[in-house]
Amino acid sequence: MAHQTTLNVPHANASLEKGSYDSNQGAALRSNITPGGHPLDATQPAFPVYHRRFANPAPLGLSAFALTTFVLSLVNVKATGVTTPNVVVGLALFYGGLVQLLAGMWEFAVGNTFGATAFSSYGGFWMSFALLISPWSGIGAAYTKAGEFEHAIGFFLFGWMIFTFMMLIASLRSSVALSGVFFFLTITFLLLATAFFVPSMPGISVAGGGLITAFNAWYVAAAGLLTPDTSYFVLPVGNMSRRD
Repeated sequence: MAHQTTLNVPHANASLEKGSYDSNQGAALRSNITPGGHPLDATQPAFPVYHRRFANPAPLGLSAFALTTFVLSLVNVKATGVTTPNVVVGLALFYGGLVQLLAGMWEFAVGNTFGATAFSSYGGFWMSFALLISPWSGIGAAYTKAGEFEHAIGFFLFGWMIFTFMMLIASLRSSVALSGVFFFLTITFLLLATAFFVPSMPGISVAGGGLITAFNAWYVAAAGLLTPDTSYFVLPVGNMSRRD
């Protein structure tokens, strides 16, 4: 339930309307907030806190990414003998793809450029990956030379490794847990891309690290859900945000 918080600013000379703030004059700041709704509020760990009129979309985006990564990684390690990745298509299109893309759009709405870029991009990744492994897309059939399709997927994954490394650098002032997601995901993309370039070494894809990445993402999602206002305990994330 929303509650009212009042912050007295030195040299205040007027009371502002609810939810407004005059940075030139300085005044009493009054706003009806929910957890994470005030720049000084730290009840939603792992991600930077932004003033939001929407609920926090980060746990949804992280959960969508984690589950899709988890299932594909089980296929990559040939769990119980399953080697065909087509079961991932539904997840990649709708949960890891569409739902994560929507989470990215909501991050734009709350002013989180990092979250918006990450969730929107990886939502697009899963949608495009679903097309790559779907026979009805005709993408694989367009490559007629031996090994050409595998190398093309290697290019695809290597490009995502570069993007993920960029996101890793951008996450270094957020939290240890969140940076860990991008660290392990960078390694995952690198090993998977290498496996497509060197098919004679299938063990590289098995060691891709996707399962670690998935559980790490689930952990950060849980940390965003288990706030002091909604849970009896919180999860440590190793906050690395700037403190003045």
